[in-house]
Amino acid sequence: MCGIIGYVGERQAQPILINGLKRLEYRGYDSSGIALILDTKKTPSIRKSPGKIKVLERLLIEKPLSGRVGIAHTRWATHGGPTQANAHPHTDCTGEIVIVHNGIIENYEALKHQLIKEGHKFRSQTDTEVIVHLVEKFYKNIPLEEAVRKALKFLVGSFAIGVIAKKEPDKLVGARLGSPLIVGLGKNENFLASDVPAILDSTKEVIFLGEGEIAVLRKNSVEITDLSGAKLHKKSSHITWDITQAQKNTYKHFMLKEINEQPGIIENLLNLRIKKGGSEIVFEEQRISAEKLRRISKIFVVACGTAYHAGVAGKYILESLCRVPVAVDVSSEFRYRDLMINSDTLVIAVSQSGETADTLAGVREAKKRGAPVLSICNVLGSTLTRESDGIIYTHAGPEIGVASTKAYTAQLVAFYLFALYLANIRKTISAEKINKFLVDLKKVPRLMAALLKKQKEIGKLARRHSHLGSFLYLGRNVNYPSALEGALKLKEVSYIPAEGYAAGEMKHGPIALIDEYRAVVCVAPSSKIYDKMISNIQEIKSRKGRIIAIATDGDSNIKELTREVIYIPKIDELFSPLLVALPLQLIAYHIAVKRGCDVDQPRNLAKSVTVE
Repeated sequence: MCGIIGYVGERQAQPILINGLKRLEYRGYDSSGIALILDTKKTPSIRKSPGKIKVLERLLIEKPLSGRVGIAHTRWATHGGPTQANAHPHTDCTGEIVIVHNGIIENYEALKHQLIKEGHKFRSQTDTEVIVHLVEKFYKNIPLEEAVRKALKFLVGSFAIGVIAKKEPDKLVGARLGSPLIVGLGKNENFLASDVPAILDSTKEVIFLGEGEIAVLRKNSVEITDLSGAKLHKKSSHITWDITQAQKNTYKHFMLKEINEQPGIIENLLNLRIKKGGSEIVFEEQRISAEKLRRISKIFVVACGTAYHAGVAGKYILESLCRVPVAVDVSSEFRYRDLMINSDTLVIAVSQSGETADTLAGVREAKKRGAPVLSICNVLGSTLTRESDGIIYTHAGPEIGVASTKAYTAQLVAFYLFALYLANIRKTISAEKINKFLVDLKKVPRLMAALLKKQKEIGKLARRHSHLGSFLYLGRNVNYPSALEGALKLKEVSYIPAEGYAAGEMKHGPIALIDEYRAVVCVAPSSKIYDKMISNIQEIKSRKGRIIAIATDGDSNIKELTREVIYIPKIDELFSPLLVALPLQLIAYHIAVKRGCDVDQPRNLAKSVTVE
């Protein structure tokens, strides 16, 4: 959601800020804007507009800005529609203080009412504008960061902000609470951003700001304090991935590139985690003791969206291998339930970004009740990882496409590895069986690569069904969550209504939907419940449903039921979701492209949902 980029240094800021905004487009947005302290007048000047960044670029061609300190923003509307007035940045009454903001200010209406009574004049419908007016109120003979600190104490909600002001034209102030913000360290220049890709072409040294922290950036210095003003000494982190990983290279879309990256990512993850001749699983950041894990009587998995589907698969995996009951909750529901958890309950939080607001809130609720928290996360130094007792990093690299692909399969692998790790600690399966599973798991990258060689064939199949008005996805057992995820992918990128169901539930309602005008995607690899799945497919065929089947190589029975079959390589049923994921992703991708949809930036969606 939303994107922030700020710069202070010796170079011209406009191209740096615009390039940074482009690298944040994947977060989702409906308007954009930029503000610079002008070289000539030493006063802020703003350009902003609803629409894509190319609209902003046209404004800047007509009226360019010249300055070495500035902030820029892509907005995803919460309060007020995507209009010129509501686009960021926002200014105070004088136009001398300028702010960009990610997050939601929950008490903005009361603050706005009070500020209007005090004589402040508002130009937008946004909650953000109250922040800049509060800063203006306190910015009297004190440094800008002090005025920001005083203003923030009145806010209820979440925020990541960047602030510049005419009185101190060499300074950029940033602060965060509940929304991500990082500081990038350069030579004679420093950066502020909501995510690493925005600044990766200029620096790989970053500081991840913590909750309630304020950063003061000048071109040769960075000072970080808490909300009380106490100085903090924070170490920088070195980003190991390359800017090319955040570019499309030869691929038409990021989504397609990230689908094709999966074999390499999974192979790297397995090589990183499986040691000692392939028999020992190692998690360097997993700090929950073996003794505590042996005492665990129940596991809760907490996640949203695609990560939730990985968690549902994780339930099957953990219960099968570890013999421990697992509940899976949507994060936004978990935090509001009457939770029956304690110190013997393990909470596993799953999030690609580590900044998902509902998941973070659920984690904090669990910690209040004494439960240890293990996070499965992709982003180094994110809020979730800092607040967890143990971490399993998925090391999937930057995922730019809004619809998650490689992060999903990396999360699945994290669940497989943790389940085998936990099974060894709890002695629920033998060492020999664990080793056999690890051997099977290590085959997955090669099998994925083989499956991706069928992309043209899968693309043709998908395009043949792109005109249909709705889809039903069916799966059973460990591939029930595959059906959920396949339906979500199609909805996200093609806007076609799609539902995922456990196939055994078909007769309890969904069968009423089946006719020749919709497709039914049946996930039917070799499994212990294969015959049950075939029975479901026969019921669909008898009602003239258009069947697309995902089956195992060598399955001749399926051909009698449908000509539309995508074959995956043979693998143990437990690991089949890793292979099933690829054709489901490719079906969604090719249908969306055929329909002319923006697959990398679907309408109304944001990559990281950092507000409730």
